[in-house]
Amino acid sequence: MQSWLQPFAAYLIEKRGVAPSTGQSYQSDMADFLAYTDLQQIREPDELKPHHITAYLNELRQQGRSTATISRRMVTIRTFCKFLALERAVSYNPAMQLESPKADKKTPAVLTSSQLDKLLQLPDTAKEHGLRDRAILEVLYATGLRVSEMTSLNVEHVRLDMGFLLCLGSGGRERMVPIGSHGAFWVTRYLKDARGRLLYDAETEQDALFVNAAGRRLTRQGFWKIIKKYADQLGVQMTPHTLRHSFAAHMLENGADVRAVQEMMGHSAPSSTQIYQAAAKLKIKEVYDRSHPRARSD
Repeated sequence: MQSWLQPFAAYLIEKRGVAPSTGQSYQSDMADFLAYTDLQQIREPDELKPHHITAYLNELRQQGRSTATISRRMVTIRTFCKFLALERAVSYNPAMQLESPKADKKTPAVLTSSQLDKLLQLPDTAKEHGLRDRAILEVLYATGLRVSEMTSLNVEHVRLDMGFLLCLGSGGRERMVPIGSHGAFWVTRYLKDARGRLLYDAETEQDALFVNAAGRRLTRQGFWKIIKKYADQLGVQMTPHTLRHSFAAHMLENGADVRAVQEMMGHSAPSSTQIYQAAAKLKIKEVYDRSHPRARSD
């Protein structure tokens, strides 16, 4: 089996066009797998069976390897078996019917209510940029919008009289999202006292809700820079998605229905929203342990 490693490496570069670093990763993964097949006394490609691959992956699990590592090894083995089939070294592809392990769903990181209160107080609202930034933070936390959805917002999408934003989500689906009284207040202030001044001397996109220093629509990178600025001031690791996570977890923590949160976030399946329930349950347990007189042994 080892004799097929170098031809496989050449196939990756010449036929698949992989980068050298990627090719090295494939070879490293294959070297580990072929060492395993040697131990199993598999000498020829046609002796390799699906149960050998399954046993190898199970051994990786027993070694405590991460799901990401196991998935990457599975991709490498699949590619290798496809190569063997193309070379007619096997009568059938032994990896054809094997499924990659599902990735672990980690509980999303969220900010505490105290951290959010401090975060929202950081922008200097005496300045135009500070007003804009406060409105951005308030809308992100009030609605759970994605950054891509924030960048596409126009002034006409804000229906403050109704308390909603019209959002264009993934797949071009429109949805109405409540903005809340605090979000509506700060967007109103931004529109009244800041946005016009940011637009005053530029060839502007008059429709864009949030604009940059040049008076143009704020980009995805612009949103990230704003969030990083205040994350550094707060002393936390945070991205725009952290506020989306926090929105969902805090809604569920305070009794919101999963289906309602799913609709507001634009998730196509309930499972995408349910991952936030773990964070909410952890918070409930913390409150119980801290508050109930018989929760602690001391």
